[in-house]
Amino acid sequence: MPAYIDQLAARLTAVLGGRARRYGSLPDEVAIDVDSEQLLEVAGILRDEPQLRFEMLMDLTAVDYLDYGRAEWRTNSATASGFSRGVNRAAPHTLAGDKRYAVVSQLLSITHNQRLRLRVWAGDTEDPMVDSLTGIWASAEWFEREAFDLFGILFRGHPDLRRILTDYGFTGHPFRKDFPLIGNVEVRYDPQLQRVVYEPVSIEPRTLVPRVIRHDNRYDPALHDQPPGERAPVPGLPGVPGAESA
Repeated sequence: MPAYIDQLAARLTAVLGGRARRYGSLPDEVAIDVDSEQLLEVAGILRDEPQLRFEMLMDLTAVDYLDYGRAEWRTNSATASGFSRGVNRAAPHTLAGDKRYAVVSQLLSITHNQRLRLRVWAGDTEDPMVDSLTGIWASAEWFEREAFDLFGILFRGHPDLRRILTDYGFTGHPFRKDFPLIGNVEVRYDPQLQRVVYEPVSIEPRTLVPRVIRHDNRYDPALHDQPPGERAPVPGLPGVPGAESA
């Protein structure tokens, strides 16, 4: 682990004490958790404390930890990142009990040339809400609008919390893991009304099947790199023309 990472972690502990907890990250990164009630206080310290001076918020997004780390299918030799999504799921679970949504901010200290990841959990899974960071870092405004639009995170104190990527009539939040693949509504132009209308989705749900690797005797190692006349007979396959005379 680089020495500057240990130094940054030590400064965070000295300045923030028990208000921040370090959690797992890559060896060259520092990531901390803070309670939602102390978010604004901790964010102000991170920006203004001379030992830290994280003047810039580079990015802010949300994470939906529903079914975090769970593979949906067990196959013979398939990877967990196949092309399909399962339909028969076990009871959903989250990473930390009833906590499902988290807001993650990426901070940069120009003074000390260091970076920090700041995570805060939104406790309510129905209407997740955290305090807005726009009063600390002005760049949070559009990032928080994006997190609201795509994940449904509410930001208390945000000056203009509106959708920023989806349409005005969009229903739901498409980056939530339980958002249906076919969506909630469909859009079409009605020639009689002469306007665009929103209607319930008429597409029939399609059951996707997992990618399963099955044994195929056509790819048997005994058949590789062998001239046609020298290949061993394979049960169920017709003989190679000319193999008998060879």
